[in-house]
Parts: sequence; C-alpha cells; structure tokens
Amino acid sequence: MAQLRSLSAPRTTIKFVYYSRNVGSISSVSSNGYLASAAAFCNNGKRCHRRSLHTACASASVNVNANASSGSKNAALDMVSALHSHRYALRWQNQFLNGARCLHSAAREQQAQVAISAVTDDGGSAAKRGAADAKPYQSKPEGKPQRDPLDVSFNDPIAAFKSKTTWELVRAYMVYMICSSEKLVEHNMTLMKWSNKILGKRLFTALMKATFYGHFVAGEDQIKIIPTLERLRSFGVKPILDYSVEEDISQEEAEKREVESSVSSTGDNAQDAGALPQYHVDKSFADRRYKVSSARTYFYLNEATCERNMEIFIKCLEAVSGATFGTGITAIKLTALGRPQLLLQLSEVIMRTRKYMEALVGGEGNVLTHHKTIKDLEKYYASVGDNKDVQQFLRNVTSDKEGILHLFPWSGIVDEDSQLSDTFRVPDPITGQMRRLISQIAPKEEEMFRNMIRRLNTIVKTAAELDVRIMIDAEQTYFQPAISRITLEMMRKYNKEKAIVFNTYQCYLREAYREVVTDLEQAKRQNFYFGAKLVRGAYMDQERARAQALGYADPVNPSYEATTDMYHKTLAECLRRIKLLKDSDDDARKIGIMVASHNEDTVRFAIENMKSIGISPEDKVICFGQLLGMCDYITFPLGQAGYSAYKYIPYGPVEEVLPYLSRRAQENKGVLKKIKKEKRLLGSEIRRRLFRGQLFYKPKGNYVPI
Repeated sequence: MAQLRSLSAPRTTIKFVYYSRNVGSISSVSSNGYLASAAAFCNNGKRCHRRSLHTACASASVNVNANASSGSKNAALDMVSALHSHRYALRWQNQFLNGARCLHSAAREQQAQVAISAVTDDGGSAAKRGAADAKPYQSKPEGKPQRDPLDVSFNDPIAAFKSKTTWELVRAYMVYMICSSEKLVEHNMTLMKWSNKILGKRLFTALMKATFYGHFVAGEDQIKIIPTLERLRSFGVKPILDYSVEEDISQEEAEKREVESSVSSTGDNAQDAGALPQYHVDKSFADRRYKVSSARTYFYLNEATCERNMEIFIKCLEAVSGATFGTGITAIKLTALGRPQLLLQLSEVIMRTRKYMEALVGGEGNVLTHHKTIKDLEKYYASVGDNKDVQQFLRNVTSDKEGILHLFPWSGIVDEDSQLSDTFRVPDPITGQMRRLISQIAPKEEEMFRNMIRRLNTIVKTAAELDVRIMIDAEQTYFQPAISRITLEMMRKYNKEKAIVFNTYQCYLREAYREVVTDLEQAKRQNFYFGAKLVRGAYMDQERARAQALGYADPVNPSYEATTDMYHKTLAECLRRIKLLKDSDDDARKIGIMVASHNEDTVRFAIENMKSIGISPEDKVICFGQLLGMCDYITFPLGQAGYSAYKYIPYGPVEEVLPYLSRRAQENKGVLKKIKKEKRLLGSEIRRRLFRGQLFYKPKGNYVPI
C-alpha cells in the first residue's frame, strides 16, 4: 500500500482516460492491478510533469488519505462509485471531474494527466464474472505477452485477421470488391456526394460507416478512436495518428490559392539569371492534387489557418499520447504550417548553395571526401585575411579527422528569431568575405517565415514533452530541399537523447540514396539521433509531367524495379550502419528506420537482412508501417510476432474525410495485385469461421507492442 499512499499529495491531479463505450459500469481488476497503476504513475511522475504544460487543468484534484492505510481498499471502492456516478461528465482532455472546464492546450496552462486504467473491487469477483465482464480497456494485458511465429510468406489468414470481427471481414471484402471496379472508383467522389444529397446526412453517414469510412477511418474524434487504438495495441500494433479532414475545393480555387501564396510580394524572379525553373510556381501545376492519389494536400489561405493546423497537430499528439503510453507517432506536413512561397525560396537557395559549393571545390555531391581540396580551401582563406565568419564556416563544413566537406553548413534556420535572408551565406573566393545567396525578403514575409518555424518548434517541443514521435512527410521535389533541411536541423536540435523527429525519404527519386547517406553522415558528425521513414513516394506522375513541361531533368527513377532497387539499397545502408553501431558498443538506436511499405517483398527484404546481420526487433531500431484498412495480412502478423508494427490511423467527421476516402479508393485501384491477395485471404478466413461456427467471434488479444 506504500505506492497508494505516495499518491496522497495535498492536491494530486488526475486525468481520466475514459472509454466511451463503457457506459454500463467501470470494470474491475485486482487490487494489485490498481496498485500497479498507482506505482506506474509515481515512477513516471517526471514525464507527466513535463507533459502538463500543454494539458492544464489545475482545478481537478483528488485527495487520497495517506494515514488511512487500513482503509485504502475502501477508499478505492469509493473512487469506483464516484467514477460511476460521473461517467457521463467525463470527456477526453477537455472536461474533468465535477464538471470543471479544461482549457485547450494552446492556452499553455496545466491539465491533470494521470491515466487511471482501472479501479479495483475484489480479484476473486472479477474471476467469477469471466470473459463477459472482462474490461475492454487495459494499460497492460494480464499475464505473459503472447508471441506468434512469423510466416514471412504472409499467407496465414488466421494471423492476418484474428483482430477482426466477422462483420469487419465481410465489410473489407465488400470494399475491395468495389475498389476492383474501375468505373465505380473513377467516379467515387461524385457518387459519394450524390449519395449524401439523396440519402441525407444520417443515412449517408450510416452507409459510409458500413463501407469505406468504417474500413479506412478509425472514428470521428479523439474519443471515438480509442476502441480502435486499444484493439490495435492488444494485437501488437501501434498507431500513427492523422486528423484527415481536408477542404474539398475546386480546381480553380486550388490554382488561385497556390499562385497567390507562391509568389513573393516583390514578384516572381523566375527570369533572373541563375534562377532554377522547378522552384517557381506554374499555373498548369498549381493544383498540387494533380495526378496524386495517396497524399494529403494543404492549400495556404492565411496565417490564421496555419495556426489552426498547428493546434490540430497538437491535439493529435495529445490523443496519441493519452491512448498509447508513449508508443505513438503523429504525421505532419510542413506546407500546413506556412506560406508555400517561403519553402520555394528556401529550396531554391539550398540548391544554389549546392551548385556554388560544387563549383568551388570542383566536385559533385553533398558530401565530398577530398583532404587536399579542403586543405587548399583553408590555406586560401587564411591568406585572404582574418575573417571570423569565414573561419567559422570552414569549421562547420570540414572535419580534421575525416576530411569531409558538407555542402550545407548549419544555418540556424530553426531558431525562431532567424532571418531567412541571412540564413545561407558562403565565402566569396575572390574577396574572402561572406556573401548572401538569397535576395532581401520583405519584412512581412520574414515574419511569416518566423511564424512557420515557431509553429514547428511548438509542435516538436510538445511531442518531446508527451513522448510522442513526429514524422514530417515528404512533399513535391520543389518543396523537398527546404523540408528536408528544416527537418534535419530539427533533428539536430531535439534528437539529442533519442529520435523524436523523423524525416521522410521518397525512394522513387534518383537522389534518395545520396540524400540519406548525406544526412546519416551529418547525424554521425553532429552526434544526434537520426530518424527516417522510407517510402516509395506519392507524386511520381505529377513530378514527371512537371519536369517535362518546365524543361528540367526528371527527378524520378526510370522504372518500378529501379525504385525497388533504390529502396533496398538505401535500407541496406541504414542497416549496415546500425550494425556498425552495435559492433562498436555504441547506442544502435542512434539510427531509427521506419519501413513504410505495402510491398511484402520489401518487408521480407528488411526482415531477412535484420536476421543476417544480427538486428533483433528488441533493438527497437527498425519498424514497419502500413495504412489502416490496407495490407492487414502484413501488419498484424508482424506485430503479433514481436516486430515493431504501425498502422497509419486517419480520423475525422464522415463528411469532412471524403477526399481522403476518395484517395484510398484510387490507391486500391492502382494495386489490384495486393487487393487480389487480400481478398483471397479474407474469403478464406470468412469461410473458415462459417464452417467452425465462429460468426460471432470477438477479438481479444494478449500482445504487447515492442
């Protein structure tokens, strides 16, 4: 009982994790289970304190009498009664006990954050009630966590779908049947809109929950997604949370917004000498949704919209933290947080810096190993004069030990008071003085850039406090140099003890391998934890069409096979470096990789290479990720076998996620081979349950995610 007494601070604040379906009663577990929860709170008090900045509610408190040791059990029973009587008043992080109102995290006040997963009455009575009264919400499954052998052929329907009810299997089969029809998929958005008008909101919502929405989306808000998150966790799978609401705007409106937000107030300098055409807006491709089926698109409206997007991302962080106990991830897009023109300008100056430095050292690539070249540069600048800026520049880009010259000196662009026009400066070989590679930016646009960086810093700080990881999505190649650079500097700033910030690398790009190697080298030199999500990519058709239209080199690999080779080559290099860290008794978690792929050959490649070089799932350096509603036959066997497996979990109101649902239908149309296998496995499992009388099978897992 010492752990329970340790809760009796004068004003111990409590957060109630409320399971919305549990309206009948609060299930009980043994008194030891309750005391374990109390002990967990005490042991994690430091983390809870850090999280309190963004989840404030100072009024909610419960006093536990430390002196009443003999009556502690009765006190716990009283708490059960109190929770039961107030169950309708509880809400996820926006209400607290006795109806006190919690402020939103943006107010930066303190909310109470202690998760109470269950409260006890008597261990024996729980056993008597049996499975019918088993509690639906558990922080930790009882007993030894289950582990299953992994079938790397991914042909086991039982392992694939043991987390699904029979109705969910039938619904999935129905959805895949619809996705197999080209005409239905081609006109899916129009059909959904007409159905909404004809059926009305209530019937249309019911129809969507019985089909596409129910299959691809977890729920409407942070409360309604909790059952999905908990069931995933009980089968060894963790979430990547994404609030998938999108504006459904016309092509004309999208083009108008993009053109207006992608041109500086001083005008577009596309005709300037040395300007790179790919980093300037073109009306033909202003609708960034063109030929894109799998990626979400944000169109800039104003700074207030960007502030709202920041708040939405913070809500996602809070939701995933509260329901997953530090194992969750949130995905964000940088174009949601600022004006696109700023990213275009930054991307262009980064590429100009690269070209300038390549010409200066007479080589190619982001990382050059030329001892002689570096020494020559140092000798030359020493002869020019005693310029401290130049000397600092040389210290940043060179290494005495390895002789490495990195073409991107650390710029400090993630500092909230940085000036974009002062960010990238390089030494002039003629004068020996530092010179700017970006023209002067209007004060209003400088303020917009600082706002974007402030928003990103706020999100990452919140993630660090809540122990949630951030994955910054890749976007079009004309934004990507800026996105990657900002993300890498965020890693340097925040990934000091573990990987919190992850960058996304699209392996259909010709430069993918070189970019990853460059950033791995910087992480090693600057001693920060490197996080990468490897994907094939989402903008291939658009990128090829734009490159051809604007007259620059196609950035995409020539074939699907070349993209697969690039993916495997990049992944193998990451695994090789992890092995080197292990062999040198360094922390292997300095490199963290997510294999985000629906291709089972790629997943097998990763597993086989992990085994061959001695990397185990318990090393927590490699994880796997797929979308909710897609490739369950890959994700769940991985999670149940003890690998780190994730589902990308979208949520949001039915009518507002229709663009997302439309993309999922389009994406499934494009991967009919995968659909064919999943349909076969679904049919096999449905027949098995029919023959064995398991129509009313209820999923119940005892797996603990890595």
